[in-house]
Amino acid sequence: MTARTPRPEELEPIERASRDELRSLQLQRLRWTLGHAYDNVPHYRHAFDAKGVHPRELLDLDDLARFPFTVKTDLRDNYPFGMFAVPREQVVRVHASSGTTGKPTVVGYTRNDIETWASVMARSIRAAGGRAGDVLQVAYGYGLFTGGLGAHYGAEKLGCTVIPMSGGQTERQVQLIMDFKPTVIMVTPSYMLAIAEEMERQGIDPTKSSLEIGIFGAEPWTPTMRETIEARLAMDAIDIYGLSEVIGPGVAQECIETKDGLTVWEDHFYPEVVDPETGAVLPAGEKGELVFTSLTKEALPIIRYRTRDLTRLLPPTARSMRRIEKITGRSDDMMIIRGVNVFPTQIEELMLRDAALAPHYQIEITRPASLDEMTVLVERIPAAGSADGDAAGHRLQRHIKSMIGVSATVTVLGPGGIERSLGKARRIVDKRPK
Repeated sequence: MTARTPRPEELEPIERASRDELRSLQLQRLRWTLGHAYDNVPHYRHAFDAKGVHPRELLDLDDLARFPFTVKTDLRDNYPFGMFAVPREQVVRVHASSGTTGKPTVVGYTRNDIETWASVMARSIRAAGGRAGDVLQVAYGYGLFTGGLGAHYGAEKLGCTVIPMSGGQTERQVQLIMDFKPTVIMVTPSYMLAIAEEMERQGIDPTKSSLEIGIFGAEPWTPTMRETIEARLAMDAIDIYGLSEVIGPGVAQECIETKDGLTVWEDHFYPEVVDPETGAVLPAGEKGELVFTSLTKEALPIIRYRTRDLTRLLPPTARSMRRIEKITGRSDDMMIIRGVNVFPTQIEELMLRDAALAPHYQIEITRPASLDEMTVLVERIPAAGSADGDAAGHRLQRHIKSMIGVSATVTVLGPGGIERSLGKARRIVDKRPK
């Protein structure tokens, strides 16, 4: 693995600014954002008026807590362009979610927004250890999903040579890695493991590839998953965070020199952590739901957007901005099994401790009678026989009961038994009757 610690002169001045300088900039930009949203987006005008607040009443950053939240259904209720704060003719690009649970959420960008996005992505890639001249393979999906183009524009702005591979075609991913010798790859962590498997299937040692840095996002992943990837591919596995409603990837980035959480680019995105039940703002260091307000977006200003991601705010370390703890769960990913709160990452953490199990899993929820039941599908590694796999399944079943407090059935499949995702891994399959 490499250690690409940036020199002070390589950082932007805002990355070294004092907290007072940063807060002054945030207050100035937040006042503009609230006014821009109130004046140009009917949804925000109505929401602010209903709450009895006005942008001119923001005198301090703490006053933001008086303003209403934005949730995903607000974007869907105003589908497709009702949340835009500029005329549609000034929107140079749109992205959208998949819309698997209803209408997609549509986001738009002005030319300035695209430039802002490219800049925070370039900053993110540099913080992860990328440098101008690196060959960077983008294995996030291109299209309406923000991952591929967000990574692409940022890498180009930084000065990298970009391989716009997109997701899928795993054999070709491996071929390009071996032929073009990228040093950086941007991809989901689960798909990185699928690429490593394909290397091994072809007789290639993943630790001998040209890859030095992997920038992984788009799905929660645990510290144990980081250890697995770093050991299996001899690379630095670095976390990136973002979501389309806020801008896309590049909202927060882990720094390679510390790997101690994700630095929020606070000059563009103002973070809060709130109690998921009451919505009250929590003190720094307390775990809750992450909320973001954009500070510089023109086409789609977003005010106090509830991300559903669970984390806590931490003080600055490698940069002047605050950090968020690595996100390993979402409030809407939480399963309640017979009164016990269960997150997929809790299962992942236990599973990855067993050397006989591969780092792939899926959780099925059923209700054959009056009670919910949980089945965890895992697979054994190629070197483990059926008996070894069965023994590992029994161990995992005991650990889930003792560590999480819920009974589960564990089914161990052979190598390749879990369907590989080309993007975000599908961890939960809910088979309960509607």
